[in-house]
Amino acid sequence: MDISVVIPLYNEDESLPELHAWIDRVMVANNFSYEIIFVNDGSTDRSWDVIRELASKSQHVKGIKFRRNYGKSPALYCGFKAAQGDVVITMDADLQDSPDEIPGLYHMIKDEHYDLVSGYKQKRHDPLSKTIPTKLFNATARKVSGIKNLHDFNCGLKAYRRDVVKNIEVFGEMHRFIPYLAKNAGFDKIGEKVVHHQKRQYGKSKFMGWNRFVNGYLDLMTLWFLGTFGKKPMHVFGFLGTLVFMIGFISAFIIGAEKLWALYCHIPMRLVTDSPFFYIALTMMMIGTQLFLAGFLGDLISRNSAGRNDYQIEEEIKIEQA
Repeated sequence: MDISVVIPLYNEDESLPELHAWIDRVMVANNFSYEIIFVNDGSTDRSWDVIRELASKSQHVKGIKFRRNYGKSPALYCGFKAAQGDVVITMDADLQDSPDEIPGLYHMIKDEHYDLVSGYKQKRHDPLSKTIPTKLFNATARKVSGIKNLHDFNCGLKAYRRDVVKNIEVFGEMHRFIPYLAKNAGFDKIGEKVVHHQKRQYGKSKFMGWNRFVNGYLDLMTLWFLGTFGKKPMHVFGFLGTLVFMIGFISAFIIGAEKLWALYCHIPMRLVTDSPFFYIALTMMMIGTQLFLAGFLGDLISRNSAGRNDYQIEEEIKIEQA
C-alpha cells in the first residue's frame, strides 16, 4: 500500500463526507493505493455514524472509535499502530489541511528520502489568540530540539516514512513534538513543505487559547528531560544530590570545626544548634540524599510505565481483505 491517511477527529461530522471525497479524488488522480483511518476521539455528535456510512460505501475507509475523549496523541498512536502504508500522512478533520498536498508530501518521502516532512502554514487563517502563542512556542521548540529548519512543529499535516511511526511512541500530549520524538529515535532527516491553510468551514476550533501555549512549554520541557536523561536519570538526580549533599556536609563540617576550635582555645561561643547555618546545612544534606535516591529509583523504573498507551476502543472498522 502506498499511503495511509490518519485523521484524528472530535465532533467533526459536518466536514467528514467532504474530506473523504476530496482525499479520494486526489488518490485516484495520482493512482495511489491507500487507506483512510478515521480515529474518533470520543465525539458526541454523529461523527461515528458518518464514518460507518463512509466505510459501507468505500473499501478504503477504516475507523477506530474511542469510548471517551483521550486527546490527539492517543488518537495518533492508535492510528499509527493500524497504518499499513509505506508513507503515513496525518491531517486534521476540519478541512483546514488540503488533501491536494498529499502527492507532494509523498514524493518528498519516497523520492527525496526524508524520514519526516512537516507542513508549514506560512499564511494562516487563525485568530491572534492562536497564532501568537504558536509563533512563540515554535521559536522555543526550535531552540530546545535543535531542529532549526521547522517553522511549525504542531502542524497537523505531516508525512512519515512507515518506519518512523512504528518506532516512536506518541503519548500524553506529545503530538506537538513528533519531529523531536523522531529525532530522538534516530530519524534525523526531517524536512518541511509550505502548505496551503484554509479557513475552517464548519464549527469552531477545539484547540485555542493560551492554555495550549502553557501546556506546550511544559510538555516540551518534559520531552527535553526525557530525551536527555530519560534513560539515565541518575546522571542528573545523582549529580545534583551529590552536589547538594556535599555542600551541606562541608558547611556542617566547618560549623563543627569552628566550635571545636573555640572550645580548644577557650573562646566563648554559642551552641552549634543555635546557629541557623547548622539547620541549613542539615537540610541540604537531607535534600541531597533524597535527590540521590530519586535518581536511583528513576534508573530502576527507566520509563517502563505499564499501560501508558492502553485506550478503551469501543468499536473498530477494518478493511476487508480480498
